[in-house]
Amino acid sequence: MNILILGSGGRESAFAWKIAQSKHCSNLFIAPGNAGTGTYGKNIALDLTDFEAIAHVVLDLQVDLVLVGPEEPLVYGLHDFFLGRDDLKYIPVIGPQKDGARLEGSKAFSKQFMIRNNIPTASFRSFTRQSLAEGLNYLATQEFPVVLKADGLAAGKGVLICENLEEAQMELRSMLEDAKFGAASHIVVVEQFLRGIELSMFVLTDGKSYKILPEAKDYKRIGEGDTGLNTGGMGAVSPVPFVDSTFMKKVEERIIIPTMEGLKKEQIPYKGFLFIGLMNVSGDPYVIEYNVRMGDPETESVIPRITSDFVELLLGVAHENLVEKELVVSSKKAATIMLVAGGYPGKYIQGDTISGIENVRHSLVFHAGTALVDYAIKTCGGRVLAITSLKDNLFDAVQTATVDAGRIYYDRRYFRADVGADLL
Repeated sequence: MNILILGSGGRESAFAWKIAQSKHCSNLFIAPGNAGTGTYGKNIALDLTDFEAIAHVVLDLQVDLVLVGPEEPLVYGLHDFFLGRDDLKYIPVIGPQKDGARLEGSKAFSKQFMIRNNIPTASFRSFTRQSLAEGLNYLATQEFPVVLKADGLAAGKGVLICENLEEAQMELRSMLEDAKFGAASHIVVVEQFLRGIELSMFVLTDGKSYKILPEAKDYKRIGEGDTGLNTGGMGAVSPVPFVDSTFMKKVEERIIIPTMEGLKKEQIPYKGFLFIGLMNVSGDPYVIEYNVRMGDPETESVIPRITSDFVELLLGVAHENLVEKELVVSSKKAATIMLVAGGYPGKYIQGDTISGIENVRHSLVFHAGTALVDYAIKTCGGRVLAITSLKDNLFDAVQTATVDAGRIYYDRRYFRADVGADLL
């Protein structure tokens, strides 16, 4: 079968690496892809919000299945677009329709969904520009720190942790009055700050049944010791040592099952991945957020641990018989180190020539922000490469990935050398 992956990052590189190994995959296309995905299939230049162009490619190349990597096309209704056309509606799209994608597209909707379905989460209230005064007064009643979240998609930058009342009120004004995050912050969710350890859970569902994929923990801050600005993710590990059978039972019973039942009860069709961002608060899981796709860089740690045929699982989603499919997960531990561009997560440098990838000896290299220019691999994004090592223990995985990351060079290259250290 012919398969199309939509996206261009490290997540899509990991998907392409895995899907290319499947007995079901005849031809693999990645749109737009990057300098690394061309190793596994054919890259196609596409704007992921241009649904007509995507339709043309799908029909022209006789694509049998579409896997959507990033959230934006889902939130804008790509799956609905396919279902609305007679020439596309029988082509499976892995990713929820617009109604289900609101779990990520609107923080306010997501929080209300959790409350309606008794899913443990931090207390919150939502405010608009019209209710700004009420929001400022509400902040004065809160314990600090407090979390402010832009309601809509803000490229991973719409979450602020405010340490005191003055900062929180200033930021709320900035988000609502000055549109700090554009249209994304026309509604702002003010949320209780939860103290604990974050982790990411991943579920694949066909709308009827589900499979729980390997969990992961990512590292968001730019600096070692979890200091500095937030990023899209500087690395990840999987599995997470404290996620034992007791904790997993709580996650499934208190969060996953109520979420799946809530989607059915509210008649929200959902086929695809559900990424549940959790906080482990003294052994009890609380939902921080939902995302309607796999995480990045978590995917680069999770996918290599899946030893069964990944396309079989995707077909299970497409044909609504996921319950019959086998998910086999390796006991090996994975560690992923992200190499980023100079200046990231602020204004970053692009166009630097990358060398040394061929020197990586014991790890997988997943391209993220790379481009092929005149036969040379260049940086073209903030997060450039993901280096993943799979070993029998976490220490060896972390050490190997870190050493192999050091074998790659480009000007102003940077990576964290302490990913996973807090869990060792």
